[in-house]
Amino acid sequence: MGLIKKIKEALKKTREAFSRKIDALLSHGELDDEFYDELTDLLISCDLGVRPAVEVVDELRLYARKNKIRTAEDVKKALKLILTEQLENAPKIKFTFPVIITIIGVNGVGKTTTIGKLAKYFQNQKKSVTLVAGDTFRAAASEQLTMWAERSKTRIIKHAEGADAAAVVFDGIASAKAKKTDVLIVDTAGRLHTKTNLMEELKKIGRVTAKEYPEAQHLNFIVLDATTGQNAVAQINSFNESVPVDGIILTKLDGTAKGGVVVAIERDLKKPVVFIGTGEGIDDISQFDAKEFVEELF
Repeated sequence: MGLIKKIKEALKKTREAFSRKIDALLSHGELDDEFYDELTDLLISCDLGVRPAVEVVDELRLYARKNKIRTAEDVKKALKLILTEQLENAPKIKFTFPVIITIIGVNGVGKTTTIGKLAKYFQNQKKSVTLVAGDTFRAAASEQLTMWAERSKTRIIKHAEGADAAAVVFDGIASAKAKKTDVLIVDTAGRLHTKTNLMEELKKIGRVTAKEYPEAQHLNFIVLDATTGQNAVAQINSFNESVPVDGIILTKLDGTAKGGVVVAIERDLKKPVVFIGTGEGIDDISQFDAKEFVEELF
């Protein structure tokens, strides 16, 4: 399945909820106050967030008046333009190599699966990859990551369950430097921001990577479950208080009608969505593209 087709399929539920309802609104014919109020409610229901929804609609209202918009097609074009601009507020990430990508997030969002997909993604880009089993807290976490390493034919560095996560990362860096690995992907234990000991562990991992491999690019990517909607925004804020969140990987986008949360993340938090999950397979991950994303909403 091609990249555009995968993104289209992943956004199917959001598109059906959004496009069908906006068509119904536009069928009324009048761009009056009632139309704009209902459009605001629709954007909020897709988890755009209250303030972004209000501001997008206000901008659309001004644009429509200035450009004398009347037709449904012109309204859609204007909305696409406005939403794309909103999504381009966040700074974009350009990968340089070698790079250390530390994967963080709460339990159950699909971190380990995402790491397997990322490994395959970078391999498809002709980059060498090593995985680090830094989740020594959860039972069988390293075994699960090993399965993904085998599926993606990727090297993995791991210690016994209960080991010091920072020590595993230290060994992973030593191995990556010796092998001249392009991409080192570090798994970490799922945690809530209230788990002080685990948040301190994340900080320690950050100190180790910075000290042992200063010449590498260092990125912290938080994995978020798109089905949680606005709760995803709260998770970013919570983690960002302890470790800098550089980018977002959004999973389960294919299972929700609330894909508008992407706009809230990029517009309000100025954090880029770097990858989106587009299905269950190992190749079902795509780099995020704002224009493609908005095109597939309608």
